[in-house]
Amino acid sequence: ITAILINRTQSKSDPSIPPIMNARSMLKNACQFTAHSSKRLARGMMASNGSKSPLIGTIRHNPPTASFMGSVRWHGGPTASADAPKVSVTFLQPDGSSRVVDALVGESLLQTAHRHEVELEGACEGVCACSTCHLILPMDMYNDLAEPSEDEEDMLDMAFGLEETSRLGCQIKVTEDMDGVELKMPAATRNFYVDGHVPKPH
Repeated sequence: ITAILINRTQSKSDPSIPPIMNARSMLKNACQFTAHSSKRLARGMMASNGSKSPLIGTIRHNPPTASFMGSVRWHGGPTASADAPKVSVTFLQPDGSSRVVDALVGESLLQTAHRHEVELEGACEGVCACSTCHLILPMDMYNDLAEPSEDEEDMLDMAFGLEETSRLGCQIKVTEDMDGVELKMPAATRNFYVDGHVPKPH
């Protein structure tokens, strides 16, 4: 209502502003602001009693130690040295099979999957703009990670088969502590990015 009233005032002073379109735009912005403000408030309230978020409700018992990229928007992901230490990680694939691969310390889990041709999409190529690199982590690994950023939470809201320990592979850097970890891939993904674009590793 406030947006519509303001719009009427603006439209009178500037006839070039389309009344309906401007009102819709203002309402949309107001709704987005309210949604993000609510998320921040909820996270702050849950942090005060030790749990992760109202949606997940996981109690943290350990301080975060594993590496987290904080919604870093690097095309393709971080750069890991070719002679970086390696750890073994297992991708539990949707068809029930598993792939044990070597992951370079410092690269993202999405990059690890792409180097070994594991079918983890990553349609946005690692810039935290889709949910197709959705992975389900072991609880202990999940608890060791820092909180997901607001951008990552927004993308996870669109993920297929969201679980309590879901994260985006593009936002998690490999560390030596991850040696032997098993990462579950969801049964399907939702790709809303560029009309179903699936990138090729590069």
